[in-house]
Amino acid sequence: MATDYYAVLGVRRDASQDEIKKAFRRLARELHPDVNPDPKTQERFKEINAAYEVLSDPQKKQVYDLGGDPLSSSGGAGAGAGFGAGFGNFSDIMDAFFGQASQRGPRSRTRRGQDAMIRLEVSLTEAAFGTTKEIQVDTAVVCTTCSGEGAAPGTSAQTCDMCRGRGEVSQVTRSFLGQVMTSRPCPQCQGFGTVVPTPCPECAGDGRVRSRRTLTVKIPAGVDNGTRIQLAGEGEVGPGGGPAGDLYVEIHETRHPVFQRRGDDLHCTVTIPMTAAALGTKVPLETLDGVEEIDIRPGTQSGQSIPLHGRGVTHLRGGGRGDLIVHVEVTTPTKLDPQQEDLLRQLAKIRGEERPTGEFKPGQQGLFSRLKDAFNGR
Repeated sequence: MATDYYAVLGVRRDASQDEIKKAFRRLARELHPDVNPDPKTQERFKEINAAYEVLSDPQKKQVYDLGGDPLSSSGGAGAGAGFGAGFGNFSDIMDAFFGQASQRGPRSRTRRGQDAMIRLEVSLTEAAFGTTKEIQVDTAVVCTTCSGEGAAPGTSAQTCDMCRGRGEVSQVTRSFLGQVMTSRPCPQCQGFGTVVPTPCPECAGDGRVRSRRTLTVKIPAGVDNGTRIQLAGEGEVGPGGGPAGDLYVEIHETRHPVFQRRGDDLHCTVTIPMTAAALGTKVPLETLDGVEEIDIRPGTQSGQSIPLHGRGVTHLRGGGRGDLIVHVEVTTPTKLDPQQEDLLRQLAKIRGEERPTGEFKPGQQGLFSRLKDAFNGR
């Protein structure tokens, strides 16, 4: 009784070539002798090999569908089950294990270049409002002497006489399953199929040279530490004058002497004496938008914060800006002269240390003014 090759692979009789190949790959991964050395499994492996040989070949498949024996000329299924016959070529078994076809033919000398990255320092103001900067980059560019060909002027690449331009050489070996044909990159041309007898003296045959270039980079408002700006096609030119990769500019914001950035908000600390905190005052502060007066209300406590809305960093995505948060720090004098000490004792007596109210009693306002004058005159 003739073998049902469709049943062996587990496919329908109207299965497409793609379905047949997928079924074979799946079974080959399960039944290959290197994976499952059981003798019965090896026989099963030979069956799926023979079935694939027939069903993957349109002419043999037609003979089989008409009731003929397409393997009779090669001695039947047993003879057709070796790697050399059943797989047609060795790449089918490589497909089964690695899921993709092995590369055939010569490799191209022209390849895409690598991406590159540089770090760029910007100030807080530049990060907040955006800016334009010029940067210098050292990257590979197309060799102008050979225009990326790699050959010296007046010469050209020649077909490799070892692989005859195929880029690979084949070798046949014997195994317990029959003859196996393997291919490997040609050692003479490194798989390119051509050789360059006289390399370009400028680039040594690589088709590219190192060069320093000046680029203009637009820094958008709102960038932060670690933000990367992509400049398409400004990276390394590929071997053989291939297309350039991309250049990434990574932003690093320098430390500001006054403000600390937290997201798009800015924070700073202003220090005032206790008399100013008690009486209230106005403190000039140099913000990103210019000098502004911070209104310190009477009775302000140390650690209290005053928000200035819309005085922070521009939002990178969307409109508007963050806030500027001013933290107030109230200082207490560590050394007092007799006049100051006397004034503070008077204040403590008027206020009553055992029950502070936080409000000025009659006569306290004048005393605070005298205290302020006394401390400011130190």
